[in-house]
Amino acid sequence: MNAGVVALAAAGSHGGSRELSRRLVRRRRVAQPRVPQRRYPRRRVYPVGERVMTFIDHSRLVRIPGRPPQPRTLVTVIRYPEHAPGPFPLIVFGHGFAVTPAYYFRLLRSWARAGYVVAAPVFPLGNAHAPGGPNEADIVNQPRDMSFVITRLVAASADSRSPLAGLIDPRRIAVSGQSDGGETALAVAYDRPYLDRRVHAAIILSGAELPGIAGFAFPTPSPPLLAAQGTADTTNVPRNTYAFFAMARRPKYLLKLLGAGHLPPYTDEQPQLSIVERVTIAFLDRYLARGPTPISALTKAGDVAGRAVVVADP
Repeated sequence: MNAGVVALAAAGSHGGSRELSRRLVRRRRVAQPRVPQRRYPRRRVYPVGERVMTFIDHSRLVRIPGRPPQPRTLVTVIRYPEHAPGPFPLIVFGHGFAVTPAYYFRLLRSWARAGYVVAAPVFPLGNAHAPGGPNEADIVNQPRDMSFVITRLVAASADSRSPLAGLIDPRRIAVSGQSDGGETALAVAYDRPYLDRRVHAAIILSGAELPGIAGFAFPTPSPPLLAAQGTADTTNVPRNTYAFFAMARRPKYLLKLLGAGHLPPYTDEQPQLSIVERVTIAFLDRYLARGPTPISALTKAGDVAGRAVVVADP
C-alpha cells in the first residue's frame, strides 16, 4: 500500500481507542491524468460534518495477541450532512484488509455531500494497525460488527441527548464495503447466517462471497445490489464478483471498471473514482432516497467509453 498514507489506527484497549480517533489525515496529493469532461445534472451539495465515535459490543469478545479477551471495540468515523435538517439515509461502510477507512475518505465524503450519513467502523483485527498485525481470519466476525454499528447509530439518532439526534432514517439503510469489507457487506445484506433485514440496498466494491460459509444464497426478497469490479483486478479477480452477481436477484447492477485494479479506483485513481462516485450516488438516490432517480441516470453515469460500462438488470 501507499506509504504516503497515515490512516486511522485500531487498538484493543479503550485508551488505544482514544488515540485512534486522533489519527485521521488525508492521503498525499496524487497527479491525475486529464480526461474529457461530461455534463451531469446539478444536485444539492451539503457541507460535511465529521465525528469519531467508539462503540463497544460487550456481548462479543476479541482476542488480541498477548492480552486477555476483551469486548469488541469499534471506532467509527461518521460523516454527515451538516447544518441541514434530517433524517438522512444511513450507509455503513467496511474497509478492506490491512487498510483503514481513511483510504476511502474521498468516496465516503462524496456520499455525505450527496445527503447521506456515512459510518465507517475500524474492524478490530482486520485493519492496518491491529495489535500484532492484521488478522484476516477475523473477517467472520465483521458482519456482526457492521450490524452492531447500525444498531448503535439508529439508537443514537433516536436519543434526543445524542449529538446524532434526528440524523438517521432507520427505514433507509445501506451497507457497502471494498475487498474484505465488500465480503462483509455482502454477508450482512444477503447471507442467511448474518442477514440484517434493516438493510435496504448494498454496494459491493471488488468483493466476493465470505469464505468458509456454506450455502450462500440470495433470499427473497433481496435488497437492490450494485457491484463494482475492476477488470484487471488480480486480488479479487473479476469472476468472484461475476459469480455472486449472477446469483443475485433483481434489481441489480454491475459497474465494470475497464483495466482497473483492486484498491485505487475507490481511493484516488481518476477518472475511475469519479465514475464510482457518480454511479453509487445515482444508485443510492434511486433505491434509498425519496424521489428515486431514473435508471438512465445510473447507466449514463457509468457508461464511459474506454473506462467503464454498466450492466443493468432492474
